[in-house]
Amino acid sequence: MNRIVVGIDASEHARRALEWAFAEAELRGAELELVHAYLRPEVAYVPGMVVTDIASDSELQAAARELVEEMVGKIVPRPTVPYEVTVQAGGAAGVLCGRAADADLAVVGARGLGGFRGLLLGSVSQQVVTHSLCPVVVVVPERRHHD
Repeated sequence: MNRIVVGIDASEHARRALEWAFAEAELRGAELELVHAYLRPEVAYVPGMVVTDIASDSELQAAARELVEEMVGKIVPRPTVPYEVTVQAGGAAGVLCGRAADADLAVVGARGLGGFRGLLLGSVSQQVVTHSLCPVVVVVPERRHHD
């Protein structure tokens, strides 16, 4: 079966990428892997000080899973495409490229800034396009045409 890996965060460009990926997966008869990467908070050690408000990995993963499931629910209330959610610590581009190493396609969103700036991808999408071992689709916002 075909496998499409999609990078997900809480952004509007990730939402567009997710919409596109669900539609493409349905056309291809593919399954989706929705990947959310997070960075562990750095903890500085100070003798005699106890830090208690740093979330554990399991708390961060649970919150990220909830975020992804909420996004899926808003986009596709009753998904017919099989999908799994992967939440992994690390930089977004590295995690996504790693998960997509044996995928048929990787999908990322772009900010779509327009003009000269629009020619430049964001750092994550640029790194995924540059380093992915599989084809990559970069989903950009629809262009607005002025009358």
